[in-house]
Amino acid sequence: MVFNTIVVEGRPMTSRKETTQSAERTLCPMPQIAKLIGGKWKLIVLQILIFHGTHRFNELRRKIEGITQAMLTNQLRALEEDGLISRKVYAEVPPRVEYSATQKAMDLNEMFEAMHRWWVTYEG
Repeated sequence: MVFNTIVVEGRPMTSRKETTQSAERTLCPMPQIAKLIGGKWKLIVLQILIFHGTHRFNELRRKIEGITQAMLTNQLRALEEDGLISRKVYAEVPPRVEYSATQKAMDLNEMFEAMHRWWVTYEG
């Protein structure tokens, strides 16, 4: 373990415990964020629903090249459980189900825009 002096809130920290606690505070939410929106498909689903509005299952499936029906179902369930999308079922025959971004997901708008700017700058 490397012991570095880190200045946090105007005072130096030199102990391993303080350094570890500071690093944990800084990085703490990343694993949870990755669980919520990480993976190959969740970001794509969220991007569609945030920027293009409500979609039905088959509309999403057609827009997401390479995703299987089972994988889309799993991703939609996970996003719904995490409060990022809402699922509305209409009492019709055949049944109609629509998926929309919640406010929690809409608040990711700036993150998506920042990622787009990053891509254009470095990869685009």
